[in-house]
Amino acid sequence: MSLYRDYESADAFSAGVVGQPGARTFFLQIGDTSEVLSIKCEKQQIAALAAFIRKTLDDAPAVSARTLREPQFVEPRDAAFALGSVGLAYDRRENQLVLQFEEITPDDEADFDASRVRVRISPAQAIEFCEHAERLVRAGRPPCAYCGMPVNRDGHACPKMN
Repeated sequence: MSLYRDYESADAFSAGVVGQPGARTFFLQIGDTSEVLSIKCEKQQIAALAAFIRKTLDDAPAVSARTLREPQFVEPRDAAFALGSVGLAYDRRENQLVLQFEEITPDDEADFDASRVRVRISPAQAIEFCEHAERLVRAGRPPCAYCGMPVNRDGHACPKMN
């Protein structure tokens, strides 16, 4: 069953994780006072979204100085869908970023009606999201000094250390 939501303004726009480094599940959370949706995604999708938002903000008017607040994340019971494609636009007239998140489409289902969520956020919300998302990504397992792959608590089999 497909889902469509359009949030003209979001009270909630955050990323979060469930689990320990090496076994974390990443989520985006979007919503308003009546509903918060969780979208399951990959660590790389969170990192790419933060980078893409920052690049878009480079061309936007400067955000007034203020204290950034940590976006709130509530551990989800389940995900509305798994993230596929992401669209991003900047509405100059309203000074808002417009993001659209679509469900990943199974390869074998040509007539699949993918879920979509569209949200408008302020540049300040976007910066808060980026700061938080970048911290989440960095909080994972440290990279190996030789191969760059993540190192587990008990080490790892480095392909460069034969």
